[in-house]
Amino acid sequence: MSKRVSHSLLDPLVGPPLASLYPRLPISRRFPPEGIVLIGHLSAVAGAVGLAYSTTYWWGGLLATAGIVGNHFADCVDGRHARATGQCRNGGELLDHFTDPLSFTYWLVGLAVASSRLDLGLIAVIVLMAMAVLTNLRAKLTGEFSLAAFGPTEFKTLLALFALALATLTVLVPAATQTTCLVGLVALTGLGLILLPVQLIQSVREVNRCGNQPDTSEWETTRSS
Repeated sequence: MSKRVSHSLLDPLVGPPLASLYPRLPISRRFPPEGIVLIGHLSAVAGAVGLAYSTTYWWGGLLATAGIVGNHFADCVDGRHARATGQCRNGGELLDHFTDPLSFTYWLVGLAVASSRLDLGLIAVIVLMAMAVLTNLRAKLTGEFSLAAFGPTEFKTLLALFALALATLTVLVPAATQTTCLVGLVALTGLGLILLPVQLIQSVREVNRCGNQPDTSEWETTRSS
């Protein structure tokens, strides 16, 4: 099991208050934590739908914000519930880490639909998936699952605030909403294109410096020639 370390700027401010709400939630101890992961994932889907309509209807941005916040809240609670009820399972952690990048993918696609630029959305998704693969490979080689200073919490916070801004623009200045959405998508894509090579270089140096012993074994074939 990889040690989990967060260098996030916002996690110390956002995570503990959300996790502290867990004892007040009416969640049965028999309810599987995987169910909370599923609820969070469905919230992400709702957020993506909201983003897709955020330049057309005022409620799109509000739905997007609610979906993103709901997803993060579930992400803060699922592990707490698993530990409190003795339901920690490797399968649950796998499911959690599997759905996280998918949620981000949905949101980027939603922004691409809203701004009518699926080409930019494709680039953004490729960059996102590359960063997710990089994070998991680094964790495998170093035994430490680490999050950068600008990580999932910062991304969700930025996206939720942006969705609120789109909701406001849809009411006050509807003509500027799609352009604003496009600028936001370009900014997120550009940020990803900058962060990806930086994190790749840092990761290569890190795994060379403090990673596990290099794997020098040969592949074992299960079928004879």
